Order: sequence, then structure tokens, then C-alpha cells
Amino acid sequence: MSWFSTKEKSTKTIPWQKLTEMSQLQEILDNKSGEQHILFKHSTRCNISSIAFRRFETEWNEEYNSTHIWYLDLLVHRDISNSIAEKTGVYHQSPQVIALKNGEVIYTETHGQISSRVAVNSFKK
Repeated sequence: MSWFSTKEKSTKTIPWQKLTEMSQLQEILDNKSGEQHILFKHSTRCNISSIAFRRFETEWNEEYNSTHIWYLDLLVHRDISNSIAEKTGVYHQSPQVIALKNGEVIYTETHGQISSRVAVNSFKK
């Protein structure tokens, strides 16, 4: 018998796409085809951001995979984060989730309120 709990590692596959270029952001904002996009702005040095990121991944369900999900490393790509704030009018925070459809912001949340389930369900409204 072990004194330590061992948790199985998740076998979920989250279809993260790295947001690393301004051109990617512009394509997301210019997209008017009805595609759903979620931007996750993450600071790898922030414990709160790490907790929100893990919760987001834990809640992710395979039925959400039709949504494009973008990961933005704020420490490496702060310029893209600044551009997101400028072009969407959503004040920068970290961690932060922004859901877009047809280039328009339909949902945003920060810190402990971040939820992949709520973000994806915002597209149904």
C-alpha cells in the first residue's frame, strides 16, 4: 500500500493551436464564416493562470473540438495580447479567455471564472 496518491494522467486530447503571429489573430478577427474561436491568454509565471489553464483543460469535452482553441503565451507574445485588446476592446488581463464568432467577441472571462464549458456554451446564445 502506498502512502502517496497516484493520479492517472489525462488521456484527453485538447486541440490547442499556438497563437504566435499577428497574421493568425487578423485571420481570426476577419473570419465571418461562423467558425468559433476561443483565445486563452496564459502567463506561464502566474500560479492563478496555471490553475485556470488546468481547470479549462479538465473541463474540455471532445464534443467541443469543432471550436478553434488558441493558446497565447503572454510572456513570449505580449505584442499579440496588446493587439487583441486594441482590436476587440477587451481590456487585457491574465489569465483571460475570449470567445469570438464572426470576428466579434461574444464572451470573455478572467481568473477563477474561466470555464471551457461556459465559453463553448456562449456560442449557443
